[in-house]
Amino acid sequence: MSAVSEAGSQRLTLGGLAQRYGLDMEPGFIANVTVTSIADDVDSLSPGALYIARTPSAIASLPHAAQAGAYAALLPRSARGRSETEGGDLPLLFGTLDERRLGDLASAIAGNPSNSMAVFAIAGEDRHAIAADVAALSDLLHLLGNPVAVISADGSRSMERALDLSYPLGVLDMQRVLSVCAEDGVAAVIIALDPRTVAESGLESVTMDVLGVERASGQTSIEGLRSQYGFVVDEDMRLATPTSEARQLSLEAAMSNGRGVGEPLALAISMVLDAGVRRNNVRSALRVSRELR
Repeated sequence: MSAVSEAGSQRLTLGGLAQRYGLDMEPGFIANVTVTSIADDVDSLSPGALYIARTPSAIASLPHAAQAGAYAALLPRSARGRSETEGGDLPLLFGTLDERRLGDLASAIAGNPSNSMAVFAIAGEDRHAIAADVAALSDLLHLLGNPVAVISADGSRSMERALDLSYPLGVLDMQRVLSVCAEDGVAAVIIALDPRTVAESGLESVTMDVLGVERASGQTSIEGLRSQYGFVVDEDMRLATPTSEARQLSLEAAMSNGRGVGEPLALAISMVLDAGVRRNNVRSALRVSRELR
């Protein structure tokens, strides 16, 4: 599914979209038509959707989109005047949304879900190392009292509920999943930042809080990852790697047992410290974890 639906009181009119993104409307009196979701394939359409048709086959599917309940369609300007677009029942917008603007639209219609949660991501070259790091961070955030979601090709969940997703996640899918997590009451979401999980530009308009780099990827650059995946980098974002302080806390918890345990936990500790969690709170959570073992 490649779709995202509105959240809360979000309302997007075709006139507002045309003005915001420089699109053309046809006919001109459709400005007040309101859309409640966006989708880029017919099978994902729901009543009230804006159908984004970017390929010839998608344009040819306009009648099916109307039957599925689409309220309007967005087509490339090159499709204007073509026979497939004339005489149909759908109001039409013409123009192009690149991945950045598509991400902005998807985030807006979903209620900007990444702004309501702490967003952690772990990047690296070894899928098994990333999986271990994600698991360690999830466990630690849970011990600290946070409802946690995980987005990973190795298994995604919103708190205890498994999420059935098709990977890699594109920009519409990612905003939809984040919206689901926000509605569930998730406080922190962890994203496995690798090509198996996230498609190119799949994190457009997602605000990143802490980016962790697993131990085997010392050459990973923020700019390279941002360019590949499109997430938002601002002055508050933190880049985390395992620090000596984090390793010491890991040792104090008596959980360091070589690469399989110690380093994932050390990275998790570094990430939560960078997120603003106090050292004493981390130490207390680790002590509780040790006592439960």
